[in-house]
Amino acid sequence: MPHRLVSPRTASSQELDAMVHVLDGADILVHRFDGTITHWSIGCENMYGWAKEEAVGEKVHELLSTKFPEPAENVRDQLKSRGFWQGEIIHCHKSGHDIHVASRCVLVNLPDGDLAVIQTNSDVSALRRAQEAVKAREAHLSSILDTVPDAMVVIDHKGTVLSFSKAAEKLFGMASDQICGRNVSNLMPAPYRAAHDGYIDHYLETGEKRIIGYGRVVTGQRSDGSQFPMELHVGEATVNGERTFTGFIRDLTSRFKIEEDLRQAQKMEAIGQLTGGIAHDFNNLLTVISGNLEMIEDKLAPGTLREILKEAQSAAQDGAVLTGQLLAFGRRQPLNPKHADLGQLVSGFSDLLRRTLSEDIKLSTVIEGSGLDVLVDSSQLQNAILNIALNARDAMPKGGSLTTTISRVHLDADYAKMYPEVRSGNFVLIAMTDTGAGMTEDVRQHAIEPFFTTKEVGSGTGLGLSMVYGFVKQSGGHLQLYSEVGRGTTVRIYLPAINEKRPQESASDQDTGENQLPRGDETVLVVEDDARVRRVAVARLASMGYTVREAENGHRALDLLQENSDIALLFTDIVMPGGMTGDELAREVRILRPDIAVLFTSGYSEPGLAGKGIVPGAQWLRKPYTARELALKIRGLLDAK
Repeated sequence: MPHRLVSPRTASSQELDAMVHVLDGADILVHRFDGTITHWSIGCENMYGWAKEEAVGEKVHELLSTKFPEPAENVRDQLKSRGFWQGEIIHCHKSGHDIHVASRCVLVNLPDGDLAVIQTNSDVSALRRAQEAVKAREAHLSSILDTVPDAMVVIDHKGTVLSFSKAAEKLFGMASDQICGRNVSNLMPAPYRAAHDGYIDHYLETGEKRIIGYGRVVTGQRSDGSQFPMELHVGEATVNGERTFTGFIRDLTSRFKIEEDLRQAQKMEAIGQLTGGIAHDFNNLLTVISGNLEMIEDKLAPGTLREILKEAQSAAQDGAVLTGQLLAFGRRQPLNPKHADLGQLVSGFSDLLRRTLSEDIKLSTVIEGSGLDVLVDSSQLQNAILNIALNARDAMPKGGSLTTTISRVHLDADYAKMYPEVRSGNFVLIAMTDTGAGMTEDVRQHAIEPFFTTKEVGSGTGLGLSMVYGFVKQSGGHLQLYSEVGRGTTVRIYLPAINEKRPQESASDQDTGENQLPRGDETVLVVEDDARVRRVAVARLASMGYTVREAENGHRALDLLQENSDIALLFTDIVMPGGMTGDELAREVRILRPDIAVLFTSGYSEPGLAGKGIVPGAQWLRKPYTARELALKIRGLLDAK
C-alpha cells in the first residue's frame, strides 16, 4: 500500500511548548532538522535517563547513538519528500544499554522558515525480547522436530493436516506441501481411511478417548502404497478456540523384525536343545546296538547270517549319520576346525559339485579379493555347501544356474542391532544363489527347522538346511536366507575371518594306516551310567586284552580307584546322574592319581571343560564309536604316559 504524503504544517514555538506541556508524560521530543533538541518531555527523561537540561541543545542522534534500519540520509529524504517517517530504531540509554524504539517522526515548518521534527517514541524492548524468545523457541523446536526420529503430524478438528515434520516426510515418502491441507486419512490404508473422520466426530460428540493420550500400534501407508506398522501417540490442544491434534509416530518395522528374529532364534534354540538331547540318548542306543553287532560278527562264520548282520551294521551307521545331523542342528556335533582359505577350499570343491548337479545347471564360482582365511572344519563346511547345492538342484528341475561368491565383508554395529544373534566384525561370506522356484515367506521362515521339507515323502529328511544352520552357528557364524518366489534363493554363510598364518599339521593328524587293532594289558576303569553301553565298552576293552573295572557313577568310581592301585586309564561318560559329572570325577581322580590318563566320551560334541584344559592331557570320543576308534584313543593315551 503506498504511503500518503503529509504536508508539513507551520507551528510556532508557543504551540510546540503547549503540545509538549500537554503531552509531557509521553515519550515525545522535538528537534530541528539538523538534530538539535528543542523540547524534551518528562516521558523522555524517564525513558532515556537524560534530564531536560542535559538534553536540550544536544544533537539527538549523537546523544542517543541512534541506529536506523536504513541509512540516515534515506530517513531525512523521506521526511522531506513525504512529511513523515516511521520505523523501529535503537537508542542508547544514559546508562549504556540499548532501547528498542518504535518511532514516528512528523515534519513541521517553524515561523522563521526552518524545519523541525516532532518525534514520538515507544519503548518496545520487552516486545522485542519476547519476539526473540519466541523465534529462539521456534528455532529450537524446529531443530528438534527436524532431527528427532519420531515423525510429527498436526491436524485440526476436521482431520486436515496443518503441519508435517521432516521425519514425517521421510517416513511417508512425501513432501509437506503434498499433504498439508489434505485429510490425514490419506496416510492410512483401507479400511482405516474411511473410518478415520468418524473417530474424530465420535470423540468431539462424546468425549470418549480411544487413542488420545494413549500409545497405540496402527498401520500407516506410504506414498507408494506400501504399508508399515507404526506406534501412534496423540495429544490435544486448543489454539484460538480451535482444537488441534498432534500425532507422534514411530516406525515399528525394524522393531517388529528384530522381535520376530529373536522369537525365531529362541524357538530354534529350544528345538536345538530338544533334538540334541534326543540325539544324545539315541547315540547311547546306537552304541549298544553297533557294539553288540560288532562282537557278534566276529564270532560268526561267513554266510547268510553274517550278511544280514552287515546290513544291520549299515543301518546303525545310517542312524549315526542321522543323529550327527541332529547334533549339528543342536550345535553339539564335534568339529575339527583348522585354518583354511575359503577361496581355495570352495574352488577345489567345485568339481565334486559339478558332478553332483545335473548337466543343465550352470555352476560358477566367483572369488572377490583376498584375506579369505577362516578357522573352520573343512569337511563339515563342504558338507554344508553340498546340502545347499542339492537343495538348489531340486529347486531347478528344468535347469538354471548356481553361483557361489566368496568375499570378505564387515558387519557393523548397526547390522548387528538388526539381528540379535549376530556380532559385529570381519567375516568371510559364502553366498550361493540359484535361479530356482524360490520360497514363499512362510516356507523361508521354517526352512531351517529340523524335519521341515517341501519335498515329496521319502525324498528327504528335512535336516539339510538345519544341519547347515547348526554348523554355521557352532562355528561362530551367521546364516541368512533370501528368496523370492519364481526368482530364486540366496543362502549366505558368514564365518569369522582370521589373519593368522596357517599352522602346520602335526603327524598325529595323519592316518596311522594300521589295520590291526592295537592291544594292551593295562587296567582301565570304565564309568558309564547306561548299563548296556557300559557292557559293550567293557566287552570291547576285554577283547583287546585290557583288565577292566566298571562303575555306574562317579562315587563308585572313586571307591574302585582306591581299591585298585593299578588303574592306568579312566574312561568316563560326561553326563551322568548322581551328583557328579564326568569332568568333576576326572578332576577328583587327578588329585588322587596325577599320573592317570583320562578319556571322555559323550553323545554331544567335545566337552567344553575337557577342551579348555581343565583336565590336562584329557581326550574325548564321541558316541557312537567303533572298536577301532576306541582302541586307537586308549593306546595313544597310554603310550604317551
